[in-house]
Formats: sequence, C-alpha cells, structure tokens
Amino acid sequence: MYKVLVTGVGAIIGYGIIKSLRKSKYDVQIIGMDIYDDAIGRHWCDHFVQAVPANAPHYPEYIRSLVDRYNIDLIIPGIEQDGFRLAKESAQFHDLNVKLALNRHDLIDMAADKWLTFLELEKHDFPAIPTYIEGEFTELSAVLKLPMLLKPRRSYASKGIQKLYSQTDFEYWKTKLEDNFMVQEIVGSEDEEFTVGAFGLGDGTISQQITFQRKLSGEGATAKAKIIQHFELEKQVEQLAQIFRPIGPTNFQYRKHNGQFLLLEINPRISSSTSLRSAFGYNEGEMCIEYFLEDKIPGRRELKAGWAQRYIEDWVTLC
Repeated sequence: MYKVLVTGVGAIIGYGIIKSLRKSKYDVQIIGMDIYDDAIGRHWCDHFVQAVPANAPHYPEYIRSLVDRYNIDLIIPGIEQDGFRLAKESAQFHDLNVKLALNRHDLIDMAADKWLTFLELEKHDFPAIPTYIEGEFTELSAVLKLPMLLKPRRSYASKGIQKLYSQTDFEYWKTKLEDNFMVQEIVGSEDEEFTVGAFGLGDGTISQQITFQRKLSGEGATAKAKIIQHFELEKQVEQLAQIFRPIGPTNFQYRKHNGQFLLLEINPRISSSTSLRSAFGYNEGEMCIEYFLEDKIPGRRELKAGWAQRYIEDWVTLC
C-alpha cells in the first residue's frame, strides 16, 4: 500500500486527484490536507488534517511532521500555492523517504509569470499572442484593438482577467497592478479553446498526452469537455516539451485563432481537468505513482472517446 498526501482537498484539483487515485490500480491510503477544516475533500480521504497556509514560515516543518506521522510515500500538490512552496523548499525533504510530484523548478518559475512564458515562446519562434507590459493606451489600443485583455502576469485559474474597453479602464488597472500589469490581444473564441494534458519525462519527451476541446466555468475550471485528436496540436505540444523538458503532469492551454493554435499558458502541475481525464482513461494520479515511486515510464493508456459536463452536487450532513 502506498500512502499519498494530497494538498488542497477542498478545491477542484485536490478532490479530483483523490477521485483519480481511488480509480487507480494501486492500493492507496490518502491523507488529505486543507487550510479549511470543513473542506469537502475530507469526506473522501482516509485521514484528513487541517493544514497551515503555504506561506506560513513553519510550512516545511509542518509537512515534515505529516510525513513522519503517516509514513507518507508521495506528496501530490492540489493547489499552486503548495506546489510553489514545496518546490522552493524541496531541499528540506531530501533526508526523508518521501517523493514530491513536482515539475522542473525552472519551468515552475517561468510558468508562474506569463510575460516570461511569452518571451520564451518568442525566443524559440513559436506563434504567440501579441503581449505587452509597457506602453501607452493610444499605441497599444491601435495594435491590440479594443477591447484588449488584461491578464495579470502572475495569477492562476483565470483570476484577475478583465476586458479593457477604454483609456479609463486601462489607466486604472495599470496603476492598480503596477509590475503585475500585462495586456494581450483577444484571440479566438470560447468555442475554440483546448487543454492538453501531457506527462513529461524530464528529457524533452512525454509518455502520452490527452486533448480536450472545452468550455470554462466562471471560476476558470473546465465545465464542458470533449476528447479530440488533432495532429497539429499534438505536434506543437511535443515541440514545447523538447524545449521546456517538463517532469510529470503538465497542462498546456490553447485557443485557435485564424487557423493557428496559440498557447495561452502552461501549468506545470495537475490541472482541474484531472478527474475528467481519468474518466477517459488518462489517470494522472496513477501515473504519478508509477513515475515518482516506482521509477517507471508510465505506460500508454487506452483513451476512451466521449464528452463530459460538470454540475453542482450536494454533500449533506444531518445532525
């Protein structure tokens, strides 16, 4: 039996990881943690602990105490904040017999800043969405057209994204965000958005990928998804993998614009689509155990065809 710590089990990624682990071929004991004591994911864990925030000074010591208490074999972060802190503090866990399901540290750092991602795409001559962090309204609105898209350099799950319709909007957000300010051209449409999950092997190759054409919810997670195959998009992901050399679960988000696939962002972690992917045969929790604990290249999964739709469900406890 493997003992797996999943963080952020009150959020869609965290309890999606739990669902995937429960479907896996492995016998697992799941220890879930969340900063909220009423996190919904607690009901699906074998053990639940209320966590300290990822930015707490004693966070590494807290994680070490959980590893010791539960003899944890693998830690899978379910929220970005935990992933960032675990990557930053990873040296503090080297003396423990525990593995961290983390991507390359340099890729984590780059992907955390969408401007750095844009620069890297330009450096390697990949098609990129026109993006600026400097400039005046008159010149940028002439290039990007109105409305233009405000996308904070450092954000996640579509947080802080706004459409700018006027100079008043532009000046307000530029002043408010300071060095986090970034604007882009609005490309494609909501009907031509794609998310690609790929499992990186760290050497520029991937073991497998899965592609959804999707629609987002208001919270920034996938609300509807249809599994598709598209050679051009798969080839581009393979080319990006050669450059960024991801390790483990990695998510590439795209929009199609004028017949061209344009990268929105890279998420070097398990994404909110993970439970949907496992339903179609692509089980990232299971693959993490194979790769990080058993030192195996995850075998290719047989993917099922179909589509998925998410809905709100209730958990009721009667007193």
